[in-house]
Amino acid sequence: MASSLPAQWDAEVDFVSVGSGIGGLSGAIAAHEHGLSAMVLERADQLGGVTALSMGEVWVPGNAHARALGIEDSAESAFRYVRQLSMGYGEDALILNQVVHAAPALAWFEDRIGLKMKVIRGCPDYYRGHSNDAVSEGRLLEPAPFRGEALGEWQERTRVSPQVPYGLTHDEIYAMGGTCNVMHWDYTEMARRLSEDERCLGPALAAYFVKGVLDRPIPVETGAEVREVLTDGDRAVGVRYVKDGRDHFVKARRGVLVAVSSYDRNPELTRTLGPQLDPGSMVTFGTVDGAHFRLVGPLGARIARMPDVTMLGYNIPGEETEDGTPLWRGGMTFIGLPHTIVVNRAGKRFANEGFYRSIYYAVDAIDGGTQTHPNFPAWAILDSQARAKYPLGSIMPGDEVPEAVAVKADSLAELAALTGIDRDGLEETVVRFNRFAEAGVDPDFNRHAYPWGAWLCGDANHKPHPQLGPLLKPPFYALRFKRLTGSAIASTGIVTDRHARAVNWDGEPIEGLYLAGNSVARLDNGAVMQSGMSNARGMTHGWLAAKHAAGEPSDLLDRALAAHASA
Repeated sequence: MASSLPAQWDAEVDFVSVGSGIGGLSGAIAAHEHGLSAMVLERADQLGGVTALSMGEVWVPGNAHARALGIEDSAESAFRYVRQLSMGYGEDALILNQVVHAAPALAWFEDRIGLKMKVIRGCPDYYRGHSNDAVSEGRLLEPAPFRGEALGEWQERTRVSPQVPYGLTHDEIYAMGGTCNVMHWDYTEMARRLSEDERCLGPALAAYFVKGVLDRPIPVETGAEVREVLTDGDRAVGVRYVKDGRDHFVKARRGVLVAVSSYDRNPELTRTLGPQLDPGSMVTFGTVDGAHFRLVGPLGARIARMPDVTMLGYNIPGEETEDGTPLWRGGMTFIGLPHTIVVNRAGKRFANEGFYRSIYYAVDAIDGGTQTHPNFPAWAILDSQARAKYPLGSIMPGDEVPEAVAVKADSLAELAALTGIDRDGLEETVVRFNRFAEAGVDPDFNRHAYPWGAWLCGDANHKPHPQLGPLLKPPFYALRFKRLTGSAIASTGIVTDRHARAVNWDGEPIEGLYLAGNSVARLDNGAVMQSGMSNARGMTHGWLAAKHAAGEPSDLLDRALAAHASA
């Protein structure tokens, strides 16, 4: 790497975090607690990053909260679970590294910053029933509500989410029948929390870590776009950032942590680094554009791509992000509900609609004989029973569905004519699916067989199965999906080692350069993604990076590898 030292430094600290999601904030906090001076640089005007847009879940095997409930689990079981589902795309040592460190990292932050987490009751691992090492509950945690006023002058400058109901916890949502039952929720507590700015889900998780930084003498700069990681020819030694049109140079004596999430808002990168063509993004702000590649690429950092899914979503006219782009809503919470299926242009179902890992992988299938994507375009087909019972984003039951969202017709034949879907294929598919729905079993795609899918997007009050209901009652609707990206499941990132150091193309660590969260290639979980993994990775990577920079690297992996070898 070429030396890029400035004539003089504007500031000097030991550790610089670039990005203010859970990865960057955890790194800054841990650096300070290990005796280092730290700084946080955030390109946007608000703190919290993509963490604040999430559901706030953290996937932590073998955590103390599960043990307190009598739930048996271990890092070894979680390792087997992830390794089995990684399909060989992950690296065993990095999978083990994540699962052995997640629980200690969580406990450390709970002790140091007052982070309060609890088990999401009744929430199983994705592959419960399909893996002997999946658990029925205990690994997925969520934050306790956080009072926004505790952030002081940063209260309005710490993100909340326009996409999640952050006035309620998971347990409260599912006690009231889940998101499919919003018409019958008791909104008393949600109204109180929103009026008092008491945050749950992702906004709460982000706020805990923002508060952890604010409680310490850690300078925070917003509107600070890091343009360059600086080196002395041998290691990363600082950054150059631009604020108010002026260059600022910050020396980082022990390390630079790049934790800027992924590349969702950069169409060229989503096309060339992931499977998506012309996607929208579920990220509501424009700074998630692949800056980590531009920052660490000149230092020789290696990239890696994992198989992953294209999400499906839709926009409701008038709903926009903070920068005026369409606000895209993901489709996974309604396409698995009763009286709803997803079909391709041939009118055929092609996957389990109630389990997004199934349906979203299938969207990108390529037919080599015709060089086409046989399953895209894709449409959600639903009947008036679904519309009478279930919301469609912010469109409540009983509301008229705008034509820009879905086509409406009095028969399946007319619906096919309006959309270009094959009529015979659609009619045959609905007849076949209706038989399955009435029996409560889907032999074609096993929609009945994934407990996590039923937990997330099922109607517990519907019989014989919470995800299976026939399409019988006109009018019928067809919602054409758009491809979407999701930062939490980005395909491509930077390769790091066990200490979260960037690795070059020779496989050697780049000294002084660390990465965390969605900026990191998912070699620690390979081809599988589980709700809560992204937040857990960010927290763990930041913690590991700071410990290494402070000269106190963790030896838990060595002990785990020794135990694994002897077993």
